[in-house]
Amino acid sequence: MTNSTALAMLRDIPGEDRPRERMLASGAGALSHSELLAIILRTGTRRESALHLAQRLLREAGDIRGIVDLSLDELMDIKGIGPAKAVQLKAGIELGQRLARARLPEAHVIRSPRDAAELLMEQLRYLQKEHFVCLFLNTKNHVIAQETLSIGSLNASIVHPREVFRAAIKCSSASVVCAHNHPSGDPTPSPEDIRMTERLCSAGEVIGIDVLDHIVIGDGVFVSLKEQGMM
Repeated sequence: MTNSTALAMLRDIPGEDRPRERMLASGAGALSHSELLAIILRTGTRRESALHLAQRLLREAGDIRGIVDLSLDELMDIKGIGPAKAVQLKAGIELGQRLARARLPEAHVIRSPRDAAELLMEQLRYLQKEHFVCLFLNTKNHVIAQETLSIGSLNASIVHPREVFRAAIKCSSASVVCAHNHPSGDPTPSPEDIRMTERLCSAGEVIGIDVLDHIVIGDGVFVSLKEQGMM
């Protein structure tokens, strides 16, 4: 069978049934073991497509777990699999095994204003412009995301509630802790800080996402508007 014949075989498969096209359309979870292997193999041989080669590999290995136990030499003993394909397969297997062993980094938990301040202090205390940052929390007060939503002038940072809650909704946050720095080093909240916090709290009540606190970061010191009764 010639290379053109193999290509013709592949063209005979409807586009939506080809592994790469199916992954683009439906996601990796919709693909079979052989389809995923075909994507890793990339190409077949003169006599068979990548998908047919993947199906034969599975049969010869017994099942998907059998492939894990094959050495590079054993993979290369399988007709149609040379050094390049063997290395691609072993690299994919090794990545999967490393992912299985990997643990998620320990999530920061915000139990108090100090927890939030300590998390952000070294990031914000030396900045020469005001940065408005949000910590997005889940229902257990674990930080699931952090985002800088506004960078202001030397002494002014303006953020609109829609920017805060658009970001909160995007990451499915249950609550938010807002923070910004004062480049002067003095964390005393300004009247605008208080007004902005009131707007954020009001918007959060409507949307159903609590604004737990607004932390103002100074040079090694901070003020919690919640603790100060300003929200």
